[in-house]
Amino acid sequence: MQHDGTRVDHSEQSKEVLAMTDQTRDISTDEVCVLIPTLDEAATIGDVIDGFHQQGYTTVVVVDGGSTDETRSIARDRGAEVIVQSGDGKGQAVREALEYITVPYVLMVDGDGTYDPADADAMVEPLSNGYDHVIGNRFADMDDDAMTSLNRFGNSLINRSFRFIHGADHTDILSGYRAFTVDSFERLSLTADGFTIETELAVECVKNGIKTTVVPVSYSARPDHSETNLHPITDGATIILALYTLAKTNNPLFYFGSLGVAGILSGSAIAGYVLWQWIQFQQGHEILAIVSAAAILLGVQLIMFGVLSDMLVTLHREQRRRLEQIARDRREE
Repeated sequence: MQHDGTRVDHSEQSKEVLAMTDQTRDISTDEVCVLIPTLDEAATIGDVIDGFHQQGYTTVVVVDGGSTDETRSIARDRGAEVIVQSGDGKGQAVREALEYITVPYVLMVDGDGTYDPADADAMVEPLSNGYDHVIGNRFADMDDDAMTSLNRFGNSLINRSFRFIHGADHTDILSGYRAFTVDSFERLSLTADGFTIETELAVECVKNGIKTTVVPVSYSARPDHSETNLHPITDGATIILALYTLAKTNNPLFYFGSLGVAGILSGSAIAGYVLWQWIQFQQGHEILAIVSAAAILLGVQLIMFGVLSDMLVTLHREQRRRLEQIARDRREE
C-alpha cells in the first residue's frame, strides 16, 4: 500500500527542504505562536519562556492542565498568555489551545526544559519552504543522560513499529518539539487526550498527505528538580496500541489482514488438534471442529475486507489529491 507520508533522508535533508518548493516566503516571529502544554513545570517553565523571548518569539501561550505548583503564575509573570484547559491530558490541551491561536504558525514544545529554544528558527524554516509539519529529531543531538536505556529501547521500538505499520519514516514520532501550520492542523482528525497526541499527529500526517519533514534538534536531560509525568511501561504500551488501532483507517489492509491471519492461524491450530485426536484416539471433537472452521472463515473474510478497505482508502486519497490540486490551481489563477 502506498502512503502519503514524506520520508526524509537526513543526509540530504537541507537540500530537500530547500527544494520543496520554488516559492518560499519569510516567516516573521510575530506570525508564530509558541505553544507550551504544562503540568507542574514550575521548576522550568520560566526559563523556557525566557529562552523563546530571547530568540524573538514574543507570542507564547501556556496551556496548563491543572498544575498544583506555581506554573501558571510564573508563566504569567514571564509574559506568556495562560490558558487553563477544560479537560485532561496533553492531547486535549493542544486541541483546546488551537482554538485561541490567531496566527498561522505554531511551534509546540514541552515545558520541561529539555528542548532548546535556540532550535526554534530551524524548526520554523521548513514551513517557509512549503512543508506543513516539522518534527524535531531528539536523537540527532541528545545528552547521554537525557534518556534511560529503557526509554531509548521503547522509542526505537515505537519508531520501527510506526515505519512498518504506517509506511513512513519520521525518525522520532514521539518528539514533543513540533512546528506546523494551523491550516494543516485543522485538516487532522485528532481524538487523543493524553501523551499519544504525538503518535496521532504522525499517523494523521501520513493519512492526510501532510507535507512533513524532520530536522535535528538538541535534547537535554530534565533538571534534577523537575519530575517527569511519563510512565515508560504503561505509556509505551498505550502508544503501541494506538499505532495499531490507528491503522484501521490509515492502513486497513495491515489492520484487518493481521486480524485475519490471526484467525486463520488459531483456527488451523484447533483443526490440527482435532485431527490429531481423531488419528491417535479416534476421538471426535465436533464443537472444536466447528470453532476452527468458523475461525478460519472469519479470518478469510477479514483479509478480504482489508483488501476492499485498502482499495477504498487509496481511491479516497487519489480523489483528495486531485481536489487539492484543483484548489491550488484556482488560487494561482
